[in-house]
Amino acid sequence: MSSSIGFNALEDKWQANARLALDTIDMRPTRGIPTWLLNDMQWSHLDDLSGNPPGSYERDPIRVYREFSIKSGVCFIDQWLAENPLTMKDQGYGDNTQRGATTGAEEIIRDGIVIDSPEAAVEHMEKFLFPKWKQWRCDLESNADEEVRKRIAAEVEVQQLFGMNMLKGPYSGFFTFPGFLYSHYGYANYFMAYALYPDVIECGFKIYADASLAFNRIAARAIIKGGLPRLIRLDHDMADSRGTLVDVKTLDGLWFPQFARSIQPFLDAGIRLIWHCDGNLMQMVPRLLECGIGGFQGFQYEDGMDYEKICKMKTRAGDNLFIIGGVSVTTTLPLGKPADVKRQIDWLVEKGPKVGLMLGCSSSIAPGMPMENIKALIEGLAHYREHGRKR
Repeated sequence: MSSSIGFNALEDKWQANARLALDTIDMRPTRGIPTWLLNDMQWSHLDDLSGNPPGSYERDPIRVYREFSIKSGVCFIDQWLAENPLTMKDQGYGDNTQRGATTGAEEIIRDGIVIDSPEAAVEHMEKFLFPKWKQWRCDLESNADEEVRKRIAAEVEVQQLFGMNMLKGPYSGFFTFPGFLYSHYGYANYFMAYALYPDVIECGFKIYADASLAFNRIAARAIIKGGLPRLIRLDHDMADSRGTLVDVKTLDGLWFPQFARSIQPFLDAGIRLIWHCDGNLMQMVPRLLECGIGGFQGFQYEDGMDYEKICKMKTRAGDNLFIIGGVSVTTTLPLGKPADVKRQIDWLVEKGPKVGLMLGCSSSIAPGMPMENIKALIEGLAHYREHGRKR
């Protein structure tokens, strides 16, 4: 399959699961409900459920992860996480886990500047980040054709690895937009800067939005030219269990206008955007819809995300939303029983949209989940994939 042709050459080659995913993305009525990616990060689970002997995943992660995904009936993967479980041991993070700005680093240094105050964060933004973003925009615009080719080729490479019964969707390298810089400066320094220097923060959002326009135009071109699935899941954590990390009213003035500007190339190209939900961002939901978002994935129900209410909402054009409903990886999978897992899958289907629904988990499956619950998850997803809504 030539990268210059992309997915267009595969139209008559897709097998049942991949075709089910494609039809769902196109908002066509389907008999079954496709399964979205399952990122089980416990190595022994990956070995067992893929039919490989113990230790296989650590030795050959890409092959074993692929076999686990296929045997679990996964139809659609956007974020290819084959080596992601290697970031932790079989039962969780180890003692040698690298410390970063948001994970306990004793000191944060960026380009020789010690980030120990909001003023230091602002100094680094103005001296280093803002000029870097401006140059990045120029580089993108001068190499647009090559960037389009590279993106198509990368997706073709992964799809070839998948085979024809599991669909690869665009994710990494296919979107960007302004976001919070807590991972760069740490939560305290960044959010103090956000509160004390809103003019600088807004300037940064605008500069990054300018670069995002160039980046996202290239990505949209690659999706259309390469015949890739016209669905992108946007991902940026902006809330915790209490609500948005900043007063949502400040986002109305500082962030939402630049976010909306950033994603316009996708909307112009007819590419549906959905938002990954971490924490309680119910206040953001109507605002995201007004910007052009066409669906949601993630849903931390225990934090106040109202799945039933969201599934009844419409896009700004009045169309139904695309929803990826997930069994909770923070309550149901670790704390429930197999019956609870199946009951939650039933609820996701009953209250979810009749068209444009995928099923999976609310996020990655951390090590330590009971195997009987993982098996109940896979069995429940298989039922709806094979039999549709009938019980």
